[in-house]
Amino acid sequence: MGTKNSLLLAAGLLGSIALTSALAQDGAAYQPPKTSWGVPDLQGVWNIATVTMLERDERFNGKLVITPEEAAEFGRTGDSYLEELTSEGEGGEEDVGGYNTFWMDPGERMAEINGEIRTSIIVDPENGRLPWSQEGQRAIFASRQHPLGPFGGPEARPLGERCMVGFGSSGGPPMLPVLYNNHSQIVQTPNYVMILAEMNHDARIIRLRDDEHMSHNNKWMGDSIGWYEDDTLVVKTTNFHPQQGFRASLRHYLYISSDAVVTERFTRVSGDKIVYQFTVDDPAVYTQPWTGELPMNAVEDKIYEYACHEGNYALPGILAGARKDEVEGPTEAQ
Repeated sequence: MGTKNSLLLAAGLLGSIALTSALAQDGAAYQPPKTSWGVPDLQGVWNIATVTMLERDERFNGKLVITPEEAAEFGRTGDSYLEELTSEGEGGEEDVGGYNTFWMDPGERMAEINGEIRTSIIVDPENGRLPWSQEGQRAIFASRQHPLGPFGGPEARPLGERCMVGFGSSGGPPMLPVLYNNHSQIVQTPNYVMILAEMNHDARIIRLRDDEHMSHNNKWMGDSIGWYEDDTLVVKTTNFHPQQGFRASLRHYLYISSDAVVTERFTRVSGDKIVYQFTVDDPAVYTQPWTGELPMNAVEDKIYEYACHEGNYALPGILAGARKDEVEGPTEAQ
C-alpha cells in the first residue's frame, strides 16, 4: 500500500473513532426502541432542514463548532437565511418565474449534534470544504455544459426539472437538505429498509440480506445494501446512475461518479433525533474521502403527495418557446 493511501486510511480511522466518540456522548444514556425482530427502530417521519450549509463559510474562520452567542451574532436563523437569499437576488419577490420566499422552508436554525452548533455539514476535511481533485473540477465543468444548448431538448434540462429525481441530493445518498420538502420517512422490515424522501417522492430500497452489490445495474440513487452494527443502521451504496453525477441545490453543489461508494450510518440518539453520518469515497472526483453529519429530527407531520408531472406545463412551454426563437429569432424584450 502506498504512503498516500496509508495516510488516507489512518485519517479515515481516526475520523471514525472521533465520530463514534461523539455519538457515544450524544446518546450515552439512551437505549433506542427495538422492532419486534430485535433491531433499532428508526421508523417515522424525520426532517433534515437546517440553515447550516454543506461547506463551511469563510465567516466562521475555520471553526466547526460555535457558541450560541456566536450563532446569534452571525444571524444563522431561518429568517436571516431567507433575507440573504432575497438580498442576493435569489428567490426574491421580483424574480419572475422563480420561487419567492413564501414557498421556502430551509429550517429555523443551525444543525446541532451532541449539543454543538455546527457551521458546516462537512466535518472531515477539517476545513469543512469539498476536497476537489482536478479531475473532479473537470467533471463538474463537463456536467454543466449543454452541447445542444440549454433548451435543446428535455434531456438537456436538470433531472429535478424533469421530475426524474429530487434536486440537490435530497433523496441521497448522501441525503442533503434543500430549500423545502426536507422530510423523509423510514420504514423497516426484516429484509428491507425504505427511505422515502418528500422531494419528488424518491423511494430508496435498502436490501439487508445481500452481501454484494448488483454488478450490472446503475440506478437512480445507486444500489444500496445495509446491515446493523449494534444500534446503528449502516448502508453502503454504489453503482450510481451516470446522469445523476451533478447535484445542486440553491446553496450547495457536489458531484458523485458512478463508481463512488457512499457509506451512511443512522443512529437514534434520543426519542426525537437520529444522527445521520455519511462518508463519500470517490477517488475519481475528490482527493480524499469526505464525511458529513446531520441531525434528523422527528416530526408529527405526514408526507403528502408530491405532484410534479401532473399539470406541469412549464417544461413543454419553455421548449416550445426555444423552438419559436430558433425560427423567428429573439424578441426585442429579450
